[in-house]
Amino acid sequence: MTSLPNRRRTTAVALAVTVSVSATSLLLTACGSSGAAKTSTPAAGSSTGAAKAADKGPAAVAITITDQGCAPSPATIPAGSVKFTVSNKNSGKVTEAELQDHGKMLGEKENLTPGLSGDFSLTLTAGTYQVYCPGAGTDTTDFTVTGSTAHSWKDDPELVAATTQYATWIDGEVAQLVPTTKAFTDAVRAGDIARAKLLYGAARIHYEAVEPTAEIWGDLDGRIDGRVDDAATPADFTGFHRLEQALWTAKSVKGMTPIANQLDADVTSLYTQVKTVAYQPAEIANGATDLVNEIQTSKVTGEEERYSHIDLLDFKGNLEGADEAVKVLLPTLQKKDPQLVSTIATRYAATAALLAKYAATPGYENSGYVDYSTVTTAQRRELSTAVDAYAEAVSKVAGEVA
Repeated sequence: MTSLPNRRRTTAVALAVTVSVSATSLLLTACGSSGAAKTSTPAAGSSTGAAKAADKGPAAVAITITDQGCAPSPATIPAGSVKFTVSNKNSGKVTEAELQDHGKMLGEKENLTPGLSGDFSLTLTAGTYQVYCPGAGTDTTDFTVTGSTAHSWKDDPELVAATTQYATWIDGEVAQLVPTTKAFTDAVRAGDIARAKLLYGAARIHYEAVEPTAEIWGDLDGRIDGRVDDAATPADFTGFHRLEQALWTAKSVKGMTPIANQLDADVTSLYTQVKTVAYQPAEIANGATDLVNEIQTSKVTGEEERYSHIDLLDFKGNLEGADEAVKVLLPTLQKKDPQLVSTIATRYAATAALLAKYAATPGYENSGYVDYSTVTTAQRRELSTAVDAYAEAVSKVAGEVA
């Protein structure tokens, strides 16, 4: 994320996780970008060399994270599909790498502690991009794409329809985020702690469903959803989790009106911004990967909602966001790899069934689930194992639709 100090990067993950999906409504959500969709389009005068490159499948780019940087190899590729493999050689302070288009994130791998690796796929047109690894000595390196492609995902009506459907769904989720956040912040401003606690989760679930899209604007995402670990100063700790801390830990909302007002303004800004995003299929799949990573690294661990303990509701939001993303890609995926579709469906069902074990009505703080602090270490391990298996299957989707 742009200009953001490693938000959500503080947990050392022993599992390299990727994606989630649903049985007949598989999971995946987007990390698109408004100018980001430098998706390849058919162009007159496409070179024969470019066409041949497209026929050979995706280009392979390796990004090795070190304390010094994360320069891509090769640094220049022809336009078309590309698979980025990111590995952490030995860095304890740099744990992620992103591909950006002048500040807008297109794809990323995060939570890569030493020895871990992961990948993401994209379709890129000619231009200069940036590989960004926050915390490194040289944190930004140019990456160049040249030429044009003979074919593009835009030639496939099903994939075009998928991106349109997904954009409509994202817009709808953020449209619900705005009033549910306002109801929550109104209770904060009124000093009604009990009511604010009950309304907190109703807003959070919508944010968790669209998280990868929100992360396109790193500073905005940081203000809305940053955690105390990510704030350079106390004044930088704002948004949902600052109010969560006030409600459940301080048990007072004195002085929180400016934080509530800023959260409303930022969520409204997000609603305006998401309407400008153009998605590509691989970005949608990469976003699903990010959502399942979020389940593994901050929901299963209990880190995300450390004061309120409504982590299982966030888990549900991430899962639903991934579900919608895979659902829009399902027609193409079914044609290309029906066995993968079956595997994803089976593993999603197992994950959803485990989550359902902790459902309650109305549940802790009206969340629909039990207090996550009551979930034992063994139970959390069981959830983690299911999510990991599910993620492994869904991680293959981006390569199929890029």
